[in-house]
Amino acid sequence: MKFSLYIAKRYLFSKSTNNAINIITLVAGFGIIIGTAALFIVLSGFSGLKNFSLEFTSFSDPDLKIVPNTSKTIQFTAAQKKALIELPSVAFYSEVVEERILMSCENKQIGVTVKGVDTNYPSATIDSILVYGQWFEPDSAQIVAGWGVTTELGFGVFDVSKVIKLYAPKPGTGQISSVKGAFTTLKVANAGIFQINETIDNSQVFTSIANAKHLLNYQPESVSAIELYLAPSVDDENVRADIQSIFNNQVTIKNRIQLNDTLYKMLNTEHVAVYLIFTLILIIALFNIIGSIVMMILDKKKNLKTLYNLGATLKDLRAIFFYQGILMTIIGGSVGLVIGLITIWLQQYFSLIMITPSLAYPVDLQWLNVVIVLATILVLGALASRIASQRIEKTQINS
Repeated sequence: MKFSLYIAKRYLFSKSTNNAINIITLVAGFGIIIGTAALFIVLSGFSGLKNFSLEFTSFSDPDLKIVPNTSKTIQFTAAQKKALIELPSVAFYSEVVEERILMSCENKQIGVTVKGVDTNYPSATIDSILVYGQWFEPDSAQIVAGWGVTTELGFGVFDVSKVIKLYAPKPGTGQISSVKGAFTTLKVANAGIFQINETIDNSQVFTSIANAKHLLNYQPESVSAIELYLAPSVDDENVRADIQSIFNNQVTIKNRIQLNDTLYKMLNTEHVAVYLIFTLILIIALFNIIGSIVMMILDKKKNLKTLYNLGATLKDLRAIFFYQGILMTIIGGSVGLVIGLITIWLQQYFSLIMITPSLAYPVDLQWLNVVIVLATILVLGALASRIASQRIEKTQINS
């Protein structure tokens, strides 16, 4: 191994008498550097976009959410409330009534999700999502609508010139004789506008839980869900069993990832797709290694014959060019990774690329991406070197 590695280093760092081989070797090294840097920068950029997208869901999602298993509602009794708040792992909870309804303003109508929340709904969340106006008063017919909802229906904050109404179907059976008999109607005023993400902004309004229960004809103890906010440094897996015992295993408990499983799956799928695309580009760049080594084998044919006559085996000769390819990969990959790290660091601290005048393109420097890039370049480089080194045959040496 020492012999083959020594000769490989001599071949790599010494100039060939054939200038074309020197150019091909430089092109191969340059391709590895650019490919490695590009792969790392793209993965870091996508990680930044992923975190940027998930930040908005963390504003509005609780640590845990209790939802019913089969029916649409949970019967949340006083005894259950007491047992829940006595859990040391639970900081506080918020009762929620949530359902799809019809919302109208003037001659426009759209379907929205009304989310009724109580006074325990965290002020930190309210401050994070509220962009105009104020939060609704608990004992009033007020709402806080998403940005997209207000744009679609054309009303603003406390817009007295517009009449806003919420409609929910009344439960029951039989023939409908009038709109009034079929729907529970609530006339409301919009107190503020929130902004979370495009999907929620275009489809949701907040109101008090009392308004939501009245609109949906819920019983006093009925809720759609219970949002839990845990004490610091509490693992949600340790709380689930205690919560299930309070509700007799008749509820489902979801964390933030489970509440946004579609979003997480989409982002992870995109991450894999981006990785595969740029890995393919890196594979194409590594073909230059194969070409460079093959040309080197042809150029060093006389030297190889001399080494073989001095006692080097065919395996040793193949190892020389295998190690040469590995060294090219390691050196080029390391330089490319350093370039990538510097680029991401500069973007993080100096905002070189801006999406808007006030928003820099998000990037995230993760050591996992460093490991992924290094592993990818080493595996592909070793494979390319192996393929190229196998071109040495005994017949070539003896000819």
